[in-house]
Amino acid sequence: MTAYFSDKSFRFLRALARNNTRAWFQAHKHDYDTHVRGPFLQLVTDLQPALREVSEHYRADPKPVGGSLFRLHRDTRFANDKTPYKRWQGARLFHARGRQVEAPSFYIHLEPGECFVGAGLWHPEPVTQRALRQFIFDNPGSWKAAAHAPAFRRRYDLESEQKLVRPPRGFPADFEFIEDLKHRNFVAVRALDDAVFTGPRLRQELQKDLRALAPFVDYLCAALDLEF
Repeated sequence: MTAYFSDKSFRFLRALARNNTRAWFQAHKHDYDTHVRGPFLQLVTDLQPALREVSEHYRADPKPVGGSLFRLHRDTRFANDKTPYKRWQGARLFHARGRQVEAPSFYIHLEPGECFVGAGLWHPEPVTQRALRQFIFDNPGSWKAAAHAPAFRRRYDLESEQKLVRPPRGFPADFEFIEDLKHRNFVAVRALDDAVFTGPRLRQELQKDLRALAPFVDYLCAALDLEF
């Protein structure tokens, strides 16, 4: 087994954070392609069989543009921070209908000291958010199985940094999972050491995560009338 990433991958991202300019990036684009972009595209390709076993409706697309890999360029049009590049590289394994409707994704994040794998919906639109909350309220037993099974919660955290202070309108404060309904994002994540990303068993680890996260993603798909 060979590793996808190396210390050079993290060195490039740390250097980019310190030298976040177009001139610096163009001078070091070969390092980006060799140590970050290329290995990530290969990883996406190699995860295709495991993803098909999890769901025939999800895609790991290694196209360099318009596939699973997020652009490194930042959209700075409405941002106070005008630095042109992200300090990380991410990839989403997306639903086949994800171009047409909001859908949960699997996600892999490469960033020095902040690597993680996860799945779910990040910043869903209000109508999607409402549908998810209502589905959880109407189907609490299957939500408990999908998001609060002991083995699942030992491995994953539910993202909870962005929460409502009060219960969302229309839901009773004594509902068993009212704290979950306060979430703005419906995401489960697992932090990974940098050493896992540079080690030879990264693909095997992520394959386990695809399988372990599948019931959670399946539930979110059901809430949005999507196939899984």
